Amino acid sequence: MMKNMKEDSLPQHIGFIVDGNRRWARARGLPTLEGHRKGIELVEEVADECFKRGVPYVSFYIFSTENWGRSKEEVAYLMDLVVVNLKKFVKKCQKENIKIAILGTKERLSGKVLQAVEEAERETRDCGKRGTLGLCFNYGGKKEIADAVAKIDGEVTEEKIEQALYHAEIPALDMMVRTSGEQRISGFMLWRVAYAELMFIEKNWPDMTREDVQEILAEFARRNRRFGK
Repeated sequence: MMKNMKEDSLPQHIGFIVDGNRRWARARGLPTLEGHRKGIELVEEVADECFKRGVPYVSFYIFSTENWGRSKEEVAYLMDLVVVNLKKFVKKCQKENIKIAILGTKERLSGKVLQAVEEAERETRDCGKRGTLGLCFNYGGKKEIADAVAKIDGEVTEEKIEQALYHAEIPALDMMVRTSGEQRISGFMLWRVAYAELMFIEKNWPDMTREDVQEILAEFARRNRRFGK
């Protein structure tokens, strides 16, 4: 079914709020950190399925500016996970011609994490034929808009804000998906989410499968997008 979907029935940009990693781990009697490990590994699989189905831009909310409020142990573990997995993502993305775009502020990031972020973008900047993988890391939606406005000289317009967003080449979201049953946006791509279709899934993020991705795309195709008309 999905292979025969028309191109205009596919989202050009789909974004995932990867929620429920800790709940997934607790439900299995595992340390909460194990949920994060499983969750970030799943990013690769879900992104791969989206690209396979023809979606050119896929983004994931993996660490928010609010997440610094978690325990030092958890934050340190998450930072190490990002560094390790970025290196893995780079190899895969280079092989498959996927560009990595990391959206967020560099504030509070250690030198090791900054180096990993910059290398991931540099090593894949000439890729992108198959798609773009957006990683919202150390990201806040209000912060992104504030940073964009701060770059603007003269009159502030919608067009100028769009041009000053993190990785302005990434288009608006067509579909936003949040797992774990929570029904909030939580600051995810606030500017780009304005006209997105929203989908909330009961599953915790580590339980997501390729079949779930196919159902998400099928649901998008069923939606009637009128944009206020």
